[in-house]
Amino acid sequence: MSQIRHTPVAPTSTQFRDGGDTIDRHRHDDHQLIYVSSGVLAITTEHGSWIASNDRALWIPADTWHEHRFYGQSRFHTVGFPARGKAPLLDTERPTVIAVDPLVRELLIALTSTSLAPPETRHIEAVLRDRLRRVTAEPVALPAAHDRRLADACRLVEDDLRRPRTLAQLAVRVHTSERTLSRLYRDEFGMTYPQWRTRARLFTALVMLAEGAAVTDTAHACGWATTSAFVHTFAQATGTTPGAYRAGVRSP
Repeated sequence: MSQIRHTPVAPTSTQFRDGGDTIDRHRHDDHQLIYVSSGVLAITTEHGSWIASNDRALWIPADTWHEHRFYGQSRFHTVGFPARGKAPLLDTERPTVIAVDPLVRELLIALTSTSLAPPETRHIEAVLRDRLRRVTAEPVALPAAHDRRLADACRLVEDDLRRPRTLAQLAVRVHTSERTLSRLYRDEFGMTYPQWRTRARLFTALVMLAEGAAVTDTAHACGWATTSAFVHTFAQATGTTPGAYRAGVRSP
């Protein structure tokens, strides 16, 4: 995969009409705030993978290698912040998913318009900076595994989410003990294996729904025994139902 180094990030807005469009691995000299006002964007870095939809945005620190994949018809907005000087977020060392309220949404869309005069741009940037200091983190992420055994175990699960593999079964497949594998999930991800598997299923469900899959089909493909169990888990994790999420991300 090609690697591109970008310099300062200018506010931009781009339409992606086909699901599966990608932006190759690259990095920027500036911090970058990435938002999709429609569709869904999966972002992968060395730290892990994140999902951004129209109620969340992703902060990418300067000099972080990352790549994008779009799902559904997506409108992609990016805003840059100089690496030198005070950043609008408290934690700027790692990628962070933040909640996007209606005001932040309109500020991001307005700022990436091509019709703004420089004084207007500066004013909106100042308002956005103030607002970003009040947003909350909304982690919808899959951390990246560094230990080979853990990475192999995660890959086995992600390749067939319909199949409910136990930790003991995975340990045999990756040639380690159940106790060691359990420790790796806690040490590297800060969660148990069942907690990680639920997050992996939700991550895939977010993508499937963005591409237009039915709620019932998504539930079965991601390993839930019943649609009602899927709806309950999804709503607890995201604050909305799968149907409402699907309709929202597919709206222009």
